[in-house]
Order: sequence, then structure tokens, then C-alpha cells
Amino acid sequence: MTAASPLLAVLALGAVIGLILLARHLPGLAPYVTRMAVRGGGGPVPPNGLVLEQVLALDARRRLLLVRCGPRRLLLLTGGPQDVAVGWTDAPGEPP
Repeated sequence: MTAASPLLAVLALGAVIGLILLARHLPGLAPYVTRMAVRGGGGPVPPNGLVLEQVLALDARRRLLLVRCGPRRLLLLTGGPQDVAVGWTDAPGEPP
């Protein structure tokens, strides 16, 4: 083991962390990075903010997204010939 080996390991780790941070700004990876941030807890969510809660891959192109907007949730189908808002779900605590 040479003296350069630990330095090379630290530089490689820094490069990997840099690539992960850079991936947050790539448009094609945004849903996956956002989903990971939601699962990890992240920070406080504004009361009327939009939050991507879940993503379900239906096939190679289509995705089903559950988006929270304040107290309500919206189900979206994306990736087909056109995106479709499937519908709103009831807010927690409200009767159907």
C-alpha cells in the first residue's frame, strides 16, 4: 500500500458524492431523486406546497404519480400519448 492509496480513495469518494449531487439537476432523473428525498423525510413541507409522494412504474414509459397539494392528493398518469389527471383523492378526515 502506497501513500497515494488513501488519497485516491478520498478523491474517488468525493467524485461519487459530486455525481450524486449533480444528478439532482438532470431533468430525466428528477422523479427518482425526488422520490428518494420524500422517502428520506427531507425537510419541512410548506402547508400549500406540492410534494411528489409516490411513483409507480407501470411499464417502460408510463408512470403513475401521487402528488400531494396541501391536504389533497392527485393521481397522475404520465408517459403515454398525453398526461392524464386520473383524479383527486379525498383529504384526510373529510367524508367522501
